[in-house]
Amino acid sequence: MKPVRRRIKRHFGLTAKQVAVRSKRPWYFQSGITVLYVVLGYAIGYWQFAGAEDTHQKLIQSALENQSLHTKIIQVERQLQIEQAAQTNLAQELNKVQDENIQIKQDLVFYKNMTNGKRLPK
Repeated sequence: MKPVRRRIKRHFGLTAKQVAVRSKRPWYFQSGITVLYVVLGYAIGYWQFAGAEDTHQKLIQSALENQSLHTKIIQVERQLQIEQAAQTNLAQELNKVQDENIQIKQDLVFYKNMTNGKRLPK
């Protein structure tokens, strides 16, 4: 009777080995889940690569738009340079005309003083 008790204590007592209980799934469930994951991965990969074509088209369109905006910026900068040069020329011409005007006024004052100094007899 002693050996039977020892066997029972070995399996069910405090010193018994701990065991994990797992449920076993059938092979067709395992295969079905594997196929589902493969199909899902393929679908995600296809979606990303198919979306890459749209992204590539958008990238090309953005590059063309960027190039056209760059040419517009260059044109506006050239126009600004021309306007600044014209403004500088106008400022120089205005200074020359003002200097001429001052010179003419001085000459006029000089001639008025000359004629006022010589009074003609009546």
